[in-house]
Amino acid sequence: MSGFTLDLTDDQSQIKEWVHTFAQDVVRPVAHEYDEREEMPFDVIKEASNIGLYSWEFLAQAYADENGLTLPIAMEELFWGDAGIGLAIMGTTLGVSGIMGNGTQEQIEEWIPQCFGSPEKIQTAAFCVSEPDAGSDVSSLRTKAVYDEAKDEWVLNGTKAWITNGGIADVHVVVASVDPELKARGHASFVVPPGTKGLSQGSKYKKHGIRASHTAEVILEDVRIPGSCLLGGKEKLDHRLNKAREGKSTSTQAAMSTFEASRPIVAAQAIGIARAAYEFSLQYSKERFTWGKPIVQNQAIAFMLADMITEIDAARLLVWRACWMARNGKQFVSGEGSMSKLKAGEVAVKVTENAIQILGGYGYTREYPVERWHRDAKIYTIFEGTSEIQRLVVARAISGEKIH
Repeated sequence: MSGFTLDLTDDQSQIKEWVHTFAQDVVRPVAHEYDEREEMPFDVIKEASNIGLYSWEFLAQAYADENGLTLPIAMEELFWGDAGIGLAIMGTTLGVSGIMGNGTQEQIEEWIPQCFGSPEKIQTAAFCVSEPDAGSDVSSLRTKAVYDEAKDEWVLNGTKAWITNGGIADVHVVVASVDPELKARGHASFVVPPGTKGLSQGSKYKKHGIRASHTAEVILEDVRIPGSCLLGGKEKLDHRLNKAREGKSTSTQAAMSTFEASRPIVAAQAIGIARAAYEFSLQYSKERFTWGKPIVQNQAIAFMLADMITEIDAARLLVWRACWMARNGKQFVSGEGSMSKLKAGEVAVKVTENAIQILGGYGYTREYPVERWHRDAKIYTIFEGTSEIQRLVVARAISGEKIH
């Protein structure tokens, strides 16, 4: 026997049901309200913290899973509930990933608990990479970090854009340029502790979708942080910069190490949205009668639904493969992580669009959730690398060429 199986373990099945119940009973009843208000749902985050879903312990348990599927399974269920609230709950994990991917063990132990706080005092984290003139092209970052050797402090200046939890987070993880001439190889990641002077929120974005998730600019004006807040430490940074200046290959870039780990997980979120829309429109098509029969009996509707579930299942398999590869140390030789993000994001947009079509005029109104799901889905072809960037990653991986 090969040992290959797609069966979930008992733990995975229990977590799947646990998160699904939370999404159904706590998230869905308030999803429309928070979308309309465009406010961070701290009461829902508190409920997630009370049950242990919003916690470092849950993430550690998920990451320890031997086949890497626990986290994408949980994400699919949570985002089946609502993407805006799901991102409000899980947005902190981006900051956590930045610390995990670049920090020392001591920094991980010091800062990650502060990203979550406790049920009594909820805290959040933000990962600050994108800038007004540097989105997908992270090599063009203008935010600078200058080392003040006399005080053993780093001074950060710049503006970050499109930051989840930006400005309201307790812990900000900031990617900045230490040596602009080296472009992406001259970047480093820093933790900005709670209450640090000089960090402020800029404009809050009024978004098309995922409205319950706070997204804003982060302004850094002479932000001084201790030398110990450089993730990985100065000795490691100096070694990497010297290698880069000598033209030698260096370790993974500060921002990209986070994105590589997070893209399949983000893809799982998109699948949750798509599945919600598919299930709703399938049920609607069985209950909606025209000319004396349910509309699902019309081939045009039935075939549309068949395509929707086929695409959802195909996308999920790509996500599971990427997560399994990442957990087992398999190299993404063909851009498998980007494949999963590309497929899932585009499937979510198409499936939610079809759901609106199946509901007709009702689907276009805010009285039904499919229009919200469609608005929420679109961001998955944009953030964490646009669909075009995912295609570029895959194309470069399979060709070995510098495709622009």
